[in-house]
Amino acid sequence: MADNARAARMAKRIQTIVASAIEREVKDRRLELVTVTDTRVTGDLHDAKVFYTVRGRSLDEAPDYDAAAEALHRARGQLRKIVGDQLGVRFTPTLSFEVDTVPEASAHMEGLLARARARDAELAKLKENAKPAGDPNPYKTEGDQ
Repeated sequence: MADNARAARMAKRIQTIVASAIEREVKDRRLELVTVTDTRVTGDLHDAKVFYTVRGRSLDEAPDYDAAAEALHRARGQLRKIVGDQLGVRFTPTLSFEVDTVPEASAHMEGLLARARARDAELAKLKENAKPAGDPNPYKTEGDQ
């Protein structure tokens, strides 16, 4: 069993190797807009999960996740060979690719926070002119009876 520090170092190295290989060595137009965001290696160093995102060609066009997933699946063997050559370990980890949903989730959270801030500002504006309902002192005193 390898230690977690070694697995983290290996994950970072695999991320760098895969990203540069996608950019320079794998000839597939479907991978032009793929960005490797993170890599996680299991504790036994036998499996590596590579997380990626896909950009659209323009602001109006949605990213093609299916084409990118198919291209990465087809290039998996070539990428594993490149990783094995550059990593220099006894056993080259198997590579699996997974779409990274963190950017979409964080954009959604930012939208929710912006809506909450706007609502807070709206309530603060309403609070400025608000007057309490009823008497200023709602408690009974001895002289009120």
